Amino acid sequence: MLKKRIIICLDVKDGRTTKGVKFKDNKDIGDPVEMAAEYYRQGVDELVFYDIMASARGKKPILDLIAAVASQVFIPFCVGGGIASLDDIRAIILAGAEKVSLNSQAVRNPTLITEGARVFGNQCIVLGMDAARDSTAPSGYRVYINGGRVKTELDALEWAKTAVKLGAGEIVLNAIDTDGTRNGYELTLTRLISEAVEVPVIASGGGGTPEHLADVLSEGKADAALVASMVHSGEYTVSSIKEALAARNIAVRL
Repeated sequence: MLKKRIIICLDVKDGRTTKGVKFKDNKDIGDPVEMAAEYYRQGVDELVFYDIMASARGKKPILDLIAAVASQVFIPFCVGGGIASLDDIRAIILAGAEKVSLNSQAVRNPTLITEGARVFGNQCIVLGMDAARDSTAPSGYRVYINGGRVKTELDALEWAKTAVKLGAGEIVLNAIDTDGTRNGYELTLTRLISEAVEVPVIASGGGGTPEHLADVLSEGKADAALVASMVHSGEYTVSSIKEALAARNIAVRL
């Protein structure tokens, strides 16, 4: 049985780790390099670094900060935010990341997914998708870009399937409605996407207790769960989460 992964997300703004609720009211919570080192010590399976303002501001990824984080972790490391070209992808990989997450730029320029997968391999190209409930969308969920600020015409389910056809090797599904609430993941949306694509789906947004992770990894059929607030607060460690999941017979790397 493939083990389920626990992934920690560092949302970075102006070089500092930040955390908000439903993509708003972000507060500074620490140094991303120090936090990455600590989570690596705790046994996290993967780390995701999002420059949450890069695309909205038209900025490039902060390569020196990415390299500093990469120097602290020896696990898969994914970087998103401000990636607009193959040169950007190459620079991030050379800075030490194994994967890049394409979100707003993938919507604006879907060929970036195809070209990225062709040059660097599908395993390097992750679709980051920010989605929220919308009764006018065919699936009931719509895609947003620019850190959840801009509504698109894309239906979440159709965009997920299209991105995989284009070459995305993994999807990080960011549920705007549950982001930062710590009240549980968006199970309906996660299951909808997980059942529709043949690549791993990472659930993001709403994790507050190990039970929430257990729910999304089983009922939501996610391959991995991304956490932020519940570990940033110090209430849980990676090992305490994994032990709780193992006690529920969910296969994790202990």
